[in-house]
Amino acid sequence: MPFKKFVEIGRVAFLADGPEKGKIAAIVNVIDQNKVLIDGPTTGVSRQAYPIKQIHLTNMKVTFPFDSPTRVVRKELTAAKVDEKWAESSWAKRLENKAKRLSMNDFDRFKLRVAKTRRNRIVSHALNSKKKALKKAAKK
Repeated sequence: MPFKKFVEIGRVAFLADGPEKGKIAAIVNVIDQNKVLIDGPTTGVSRQAYPIKQIHLTNMKVTFPFDSPTRVVRKELTAAKVDEKWAESSWAKRLENKAKRLSMNDFDRFKLRVAKTRRNRIVSHALNSKKKALKKAAKK
């Protein structure tokens, strides 16, 4: 399977570490093999040099010229609706669920366990009744 996510101008990246952790920004310029210039005017990320090791590349890409000013980057990000696409992605949803689980207290975890037990009981009951019906039909 060929590699599809390259460090390139316009690539949207998730900032995994550092002061802007958890936000997304677009790559504006490649400084060297270790650093890129990023800008995320729609998510509150100021224009700054960022280590490549601290970012994760996404599948999203916008088109703007090399070393574009912040106003051009903002215009392209809003035109491509990158924030909405990111919010709908399974990656962002997984991060959101992880944050919810981390913020749960003991009582919330108890309620979750009880709800899962009830759901599993309903599902297993329906599955077992279906199995019984199929077994009876096979004997006839």
